[in-house]
Amino acid sequence: MSGHSKWSTIKRKKGKEDARRSKIFGKLIKEISIAARMGGGDPDGNPRLRNAILAAKAANMPADNIKRAILKGTAELPDTSYEEITYEGYGPGGVAMMIQVMTDNKNRTLPEIRHLFAKNAGNLGESGCVSWMFDKRGYIVVEKDKVDEDRLMEVILEAGAEDMGEDGSNYEIFTSPEIYETVNDSLKKHNIEIAAQEIAMVPKSTVKVTGKKAQQVLRMMEELEDHDDVQSVWANFDIDEAEIEG
Repeated sequence: MSGHSKWSTIKRKKGKEDARRSKIFGKLIKEISIAARMGGGDPDGNPRLRNAILAAKAANMPADNIKRAILKGTAELPDTSYEEITYEGYGPGGVAMMIQVMTDNKNRTLPEIRHLFAKNAGNLGESGCVSWMFDKRGYIVVEKDKVDEDRLMEVILEAGAEDMGEDGSNYEIFTSPEIYETVNDSLKKHNIEIAAQEIAMVPKSTVKVTGKKAQQVLRMMEELEDHDDVQSVWANFDIDEAEIEG
């Protein structure tokens, strides 16, 4: 997924800044609440909730915030009712995009997402127009200078990971959604630092974009992810690390 690991690590660093402004916490609270609402408040029996709590802990969210978010999801505390929606479309250069949204007013959110597509030379499409290009998988990024490749491979294969690849200065680890938490825990147990992690929609193939179009894609990704109702954005771009860092 060329360029995606670099973008993921940049997102994480940016997320730490946003956390101080409580923006990332708001997104995580939404995910915890809806996971608890859909599958119950016990993380042992609710994989989605476990993964949401894992992401919250990675962002250093206080335990009390996590507990309140779960109680809101199980209706033990009052909460706003959120609807989960996935929008699909094409960005600059024909890059396929999937946007996961949680909103309390889709009549507000849909025009705003459509506007972000239009202003960045993209087109919002119908449901299913690009989802066939992606598979749901666990996705973990480890920076190459943090671990020996052979040791990393041994740890993840023993934990049940499906595959590992290279993306510039990073290793990308892919798992089934069911084994994602096990691999994550194994890396932590072996003191291997994780640069980024999520249950992601991973593209089956990528589209190479360079120059102006690459910068348009990155700007669109950032604007979408900055939207308060957007939880995640996945895309099948292939952009060189140098262009992402630049």
